Amino acid sequence: MFEEKLNENIVYHIAPIHDLDMILEKGIAYDDKITYYVKYKKFHDFFDNYKPSEIPEWVIRKKAVFGSLDLSKHTSWHSHSVILSLKINPHKCWIANENLANECYEPIMLMDVKGFEIKKEYIIKKCIIKAKMYWDTSCSYEYNLRVRNDLKVGYDCEIMIFHSIKPKDIIPLAIVSDHRIMSIKQWKNTIYT
Repeated sequence: MFEEKLNENIVYHIAPIHDLDMILEKGIAYDDKITYYVKYKKFHDFFDNYKPSEIPEWVIRKKAVFGSLDLSKHTSWHSHSVILSLKINPHKCWIANENLANECYEPIMLMDVKGFEIKKEYIIKKCIIKAKMYWDTSCSYEYNLRVRNDLKVGYDCEIMIFHSIKPKDIIPLAIVSDHRIMSIKQWKNTIYT
């Protein structure tokens, strides 16, 4: 259900189930949910501060919708989510190694929390290096189609999509609950029968 569809310019996106109605009505923009400001903006700002000048100006992490090329290897997601397929414009996408970014999420988010001040040292020593590596190993979506960085061991590809996604380019694929993942068809058959 979640294999890569490079030739069709299809990527996958996970969203909270409570946002599905709005997504299907209005589409997806990078800043259209409250979680953007409370969960991610500070994190994105940190990484944007270390983006080298040779990366195009339009690549601004804090202005991206995030997606994945291939979810077939993933087996768990946040409960109460929906897995969507998105049709993208490949000319307005950039890829990077999510593993490098994710190692720094908690230290960045906790660095100003009383009792966790020691994490600032970690950020100075480790996260700046990780941020620079993140950008150094990133590339355009189109270039990745040729070199396939996303297939390298340890490279967990995240796609930064720098355009809004229109409702017509979104297809719900599956519902994730506490107990299972069901395709939309399975979910409807289970609930309505």
